[in-house]
Amino acid sequence: MTKSELIERISKANPHLYHTDIERIVTTIFGEISNALSAGNRVELRGFGVFSVRTRKPRKARNPKTGASVSVEEKHVPFFKAGKMLKKRINN
Repeated sequence: MTKSELIERISKANPHLYHTDIERIVTTIFGEISNALSAGNRVELRGFGVFSVRTRKPRKARNPKTGASVSVEEKHVPFFKAGKMLKKRINN
């Protein structure tokens, strides 16, 4: 599902809300999650899951085209762990 599809679904389920308001709400939620992760915090949505940032250590890699050794620097990547209720809903 894309962001625009999510907005469309919410607006169909809530015809009393304006489409622009729903778009602003969804954009704000995603923006706040991104801001929290950028600040190194984790975001927990009860029943859905937890967004956090994980650190990948520096390592040596290989360029598949040339076979040359390349060093990859440490990086931070977003991580999502599904909550118990989400896992249960998916598996049933």
